[in-house]
Amino acid sequence: MTRWRTVVLAGGLGTRMQSRTPKPLHPVCGQPLIRHVISAARKALSVDPVLVIGPEAEGLRNVLEDAADFVVQDRPLGTGHALLCARHLLEGKADQILVLYADTPLLRSETLLALMTRHTESGADVTFLTAAGSLQDGLARVVRDPAGMAAAIVEAADATEQERRLPETNAGVYCFRGEDLWPRLARLTPAPSGELYLTSLISLTRHDGGRVETVQAGDNTEALGVNTRLELAMAEALLRERIRRSWMLAGVTIQDPATTYIDSAVDLGQDTVLLPNTHLRGRTRIGEGCRLGPNAIIADSLLGEGCTVVAAVLEGAILEAGVDVGPFSHLRPGSYVERGVHLGNFVEVKESRLGARSQVGHFSYIGDSTLGAGVNIGAGTVTCNYDGESKLRTTIGDGAFIGSATMLVAPVTVGRGAATGAGSVVTADVAPGDLVVGVPARPQNHKKASKGGDGE
Repeated sequence: MTRWRTVVLAGGLGTRMQSRTPKPLHPVCGQPLIRHVISAARKALSVDPVLVIGPEAEGLRNVLEDAADFVVQDRPLGTGHALLCARHLLEGKADQILVLYADTPLLRSETLLALMTRHTESGADVTFLTAAGSLQDGLARVVRDPAGMAAAIVEAADATEQERRLPETNAGVYCFRGEDLWPRLARLTPAPSGELYLTSLISLTRHDGGRVETVQAGDNTEALGVNTRLELAMAEALLRERIRRSWMLAGVTIQDPATTYIDSAVDLGQDTVLLPNTHLRGRTRIGEGCRLGPNAIIADSLLGEGCTVVAAVLEGAILEAGVDVGPFSHLRPGSYVERGVHLGNFVEVKESRLGARSQVGHFSYIGDSTLGAGVNIGAGTVTCNYDGESKLRTTIGDGAFIGSATMLVAPVTVGRGAATGAGSVVTADVAPGDLVVGVPARPQNHKKASKGGDGE
């Protein structure tokens, strides 16, 4: 059985990004550049890659500690030198080596598999990916001999005017036969820049009589390498379009694709509808038949089927089926909303669980609270959960009715079927079935007859 390993080269300085953040950590569609590369490689090979980083790239190690074996390139002496730094980990332990650059987030696993298949079936020493034309300046060109075989890759800085006009570019993805790779790498001579170019292995292999094969990417956007903020924005736009197209083909309606933003880790159910200016971020999961937007922002949240979110913000929230939210509401981390709950205008929920079929119509804050089933929260209700030192909890029983403008001063419990009058300030627990009114709220003899309205 052929033993494959992947090496991702991430040791470059990335100076053209003009950033204190290492280039591979700049985000594209919600994930660092390099995460996209690692994901494609893992889908193709199902093994962790070896990641070659620079001496000051601890940020990469911290973010990707679960994703790779690390090798440090002490000095930026080029891509050939970077690969040599991984020799001690791979020599004699891998028959074939797949090499990728960390700044190519548009690579597809299907393309990598096609490249690897050509490499093994042809018995080549080297097989590399090419692209027809280029979306950016400065890419190396592929030089072919009269028989049409790849003879060399010429870096843009070293190319003649005629070579710069060649239409085929190097996409920066290589397969190498392991037993031949390491001796040839050791024979590389520095370019005029003083660097050892990985691309020089093509002409060296041909000089040795070895076999070089190529595979052309079906989509030249896969060859896009991110070196500047302009190219970062280009990669973002291209990947977002790819993501939107994939979901529409899978049965999701996107009314205005140009104003809809879906991160790469988002999952969507069939027959969901996304309206203009909807943003789905992080690891959000959306069930079937939801209607989101316009102007909805949903991050790292889980929505059951049939939910509606209009002009609202959800962060780290969980919604069971049939919940509707908005407009102008905000569900903060720790919000759990059970089936059939209605959250109307200007409602904020934080670290709270709302029971099935409860209603919070408008202008209310529910923080550090537990609501039972069928609770009605009147307009302007606030759970006063912070005493200046600690966050304190409010508990409201099933079927309770909280009148408009009620202040619930935590810690406090409102019992099952109890009610508060409009404008009440509740500082003590309310017994099940009781009605409390006033400032501070006091129990009334006539129970729920004068509860003061719910603001509906």
